[in-house]
Amino acid sequence: MKQMPHLDSAPSTPGRFKMDKSPFIHHRLRWHSTPCAKLTFWSLVLLGLILMFFFHSSQSNSNSSPISSSFSDYTTFSWGGPKWEKRVRSSAKVRAPNGISVLVTGAAGFVGTHVSAALKKRGDGVLGLDNFNDYYDPSLKRARQALLERSGVFIVEGDINDEALLKKLFEVVPFTHVMHLAAQAGVRYAMRNPASYVHSNVAGFVSLLEVCKSAKPQPAIVWASSSSVYGLNTKVPFSEKDRTDQPASLYAATKKAGEEIAHTYNHIYGLSLTGLRFFTVYGPWGRPDMAYFFFTRDILKRKAIPIFEAPNHGTVARDFTYIDDIVKGCLGALDTAEKSTGSGGKKTGPAQLRVFNLGNTSPVPVSDLVSILEKLLKVKAKRTVMKLPRNGDVQFTHANISLAQRELGYRPTTDLQTGLKKFVRWLRFDISSSMAFGDIVNERDKHVVRSVVHFVLDEHPINVPALFLSSAITHLQH
Repeated sequence: MKQMPHLDSAPSTPGRFKMDKSPFIHHRLRWHSTPCAKLTFWSLVLLGLILMFFFHSSQSNSNSSPISSSFSDYTTFSWGGPKWEKRVRSSAKVRAPNGISVLVTGAAGFVGTHVSAALKKRGDGVLGLDNFNDYYDPSLKRARQALLERSGVFIVEGDINDEALLKKLFEVVPFTHVMHLAAQAGVRYAMRNPASYVHSNVAGFVSLLEVCKSAKPQPAIVWASSSSVYGLNTKVPFSEKDRTDQPASLYAATKKAGEEIAHTYNHIYGLSLTGLRFFTVYGPWGRPDMAYFFFTRDILKRKAIPIFEAPNHGTVARDFTYIDDIVKGCLGALDTAEKSTGSGGKKTGPAQLRVFNLGNTSPVPVSDLVSILEKLLKVKAKRTVMKLPRNGDVQFTHANISLAQRELGYRPTTDLQTGLKKFVRWLRFDISSSMAFGDIVNERDKHVVRSVVHFVLDEHPINVPALFLSSAITHLQH
């Protein structure tokens, strides 16, 4: 029996990530213009409408349906029922002495996957929540979901704005903690879809806090803020006491709004809240829209990569922080979080309110990042120097982590070269190996795993549709 590998594996994002189109990812059925085909097509459409009508009618006329649905302008999810509740309870069951029960929002995301796996590994109860949005291709999130399911973590599909779903989750499980990582990420994408940032980062956060304030008991909440809140601040390194009232992007503004909202709910309702300002997180199973990820892909494909330059030939640098270090900071915040002091929506005493920088304290020029990747990949990059655009990107980030060191015991240990080496190894070997998804028993299973590599590198067409990939992996494992 082969064991599942450790997930060895802030945003400084260039915008919504788009893979080069594959004929399989964007597969469409082509209907031949024959009478038989047309009759079949319209018969299926009519049948679908009839089924939708009866389903809607039965839901409207039943007050005790085991299935609840959330309808919004974004996505529709179904949940509920005895089997669903059993999975929720099983996933959230605490198995270690003095363990905690944690609801992890954004569990299929980059940081969410790693944090969920770490919590589960040490015996805590973990339940995930994710809406699997398409900011980047959901197939990577589905692959992460498959990894977590192998370790016993169930991810509920739903939106944090679905108040009924959140209330149901707290009704089924009395969570002691919430690790809130669900958010709309990215800086430049905000110029294309600003509403998504308000929906997820502001309204979604409020929706979650509204449910938490009325929960019995109230959970302690740790949530992801961002280093982007420092905005146009020129004082370095960035300290938690520095001004954060000059956001350079809408993303940053929504994260700053989150910090103010957290203060409000702490003050009025006694919720224990800890905000973590992540600094450019990277590593295995990361986001494809991050520079280190798509730089690697484009270098391997011999494509030109943009190297941004600040005014007067200034250097653009980032405080790159390896995912394992970030996970340690998240767990440290959860373990030191004090209990909330409210009950039934009413505050009974002062509650803990904290914010911490989680960075590496060693800013690295982006040009040096590329040089490291060149050595690891043994491929010379085609660099194109460009001016830093005025679309939300800032010239540098640099974390002062003294507070996190003192309060959380946070001590990052991974330098950029070591972290990128692990990332490249994951990208070129770990996923394609038979260990990537546990037991690989035949060539068919290996072929599916190799397809993930093709998806990530985008070098060759995969032989199954991207949206089908993760479902196939999950099916092959059971």
